[in-house]
Amino acid sequence: MPAERLLPSTEAEDLVSLAREIAREELAPLAAEYEEQGRFPREKFRLLGKSGLLGLPYPERWGGGDVPYEVYLQVLEEIATAWMSMGVGLSVHTMSCFALAHYGTDEQRDKWFPAMLSGELLGAYALSESHAGSDAAALSTRAVRSGDEYVINGTKAWITHGGEADFYTTMVRTSPDGGKGITCLLVDADTEGLSAAEPEKKMGLTGSTTAQMIFDDARVPAERRIGEEGQGLRIALESLASGRLGIAACAVGLAQAALDEALAYARERRQFGQPIIDFQAVEFMLADMAAAVESARATYLEAARRRDRGLPFARQASIAKLVATDNAMKVTTDAVQVLGGAGYTRDFPVERYMREAKVPQIFEGTNQIQRLVIARELRKSS
Repeated sequence: MPAERLLPSTEAEDLVSLAREIAREELAPLAAEYEEQGRFPREKFRLLGKSGLLGLPYPERWGGGDVPYEVYLQVLEEIATAWMSMGVGLSVHTMSCFALAHYGTDEQRDKWFPAMLSGELLGAYALSESHAGSDAAALSTRAVRSGDEYVINGTKAWITHGGEADFYTTMVRTSPDGGKGITCLLVDADTEGLSAAEPEKKMGLTGSTTAQMIFDDARVPAERRIGEEGQGLRIALESLASGRLGIAACAVGLAQAALDEALAYARERRQFGQPIIDFQAVEFMLADMAAAVESARATYLEAARRRDRGLPFARQASIAKLVATDNAMKVTTDAVQVLGGAGYTRDFPVERYMREAKVPQIFEGTNQIQRLVIARELRKSS
């Protein structure tokens, strides 16, 4: 049951249709196999790049699509409906490009952006540390200026695409001045002194590699600093606001996939001489699932439209992330229940969807942090 969409133009409709076709034909058939094997789908990110889907919200000048966030997020949702690891990966790559797009110089963008948006280079976003997850201002990975280079020491944790990415948008400490002492560096994956630890063994999204990144006297040219020294936390938080919309869209896509699977099963599965969808207990559960999916979609679209119009959207982004990811957890759990014992087996994808739904409640700021952000924004408006 494809999502019903009200898109702003025929061009947007064509773009979403393209994404849906690629998702159906190129991604969905591989998802279960790659997830079971814990295999990273690097070649599929190249496909998205060649198809023009890897840089949608960024300027055409550097190879982007220059499309509104409202449209980009619906493309992202289609990708996540087919394969959550690909959706999350696309969202993370988009967030990894944010710093260069909004704080880089034209010279830097001319040099690096085309390869990033074409799929030639895949990005990762390196902010979190083992002791500094929700408290980003407490990060301790240090960069010391040495002539025309920064020398970095420390360890970044929970890095999506860790060890697979071609560049890492990395937040480092350049002074002891708390949140004002953080700087953004665009670190090449081939940098000497940079290495990846063994990938984390996760309960879900096993096709999306997550690993610590270790900096041991890693030397990064000063020309790869994005923005000014001390701007890093501001860049990080602005990146996360947009990134949360990406995760919200991915969560809606995952929930849509679970709803579609549960609905198809309920139409076919018969008990007591009739399809189980005819039983009120089941049809009410499906109705609640549909309401959860569509209400979550509405929240991220509202936030995206505010972003597209240059309006404040941090509160709405946190609401979208909170609502969409909590709803995805509920919808995927209910999908397993609709399928009964079959839903608990790997013969059907809903058990995987349920496992994949947990981590979106945690990354890009836990849902407890989202409540904190929302409450702070409410206090400002009072």
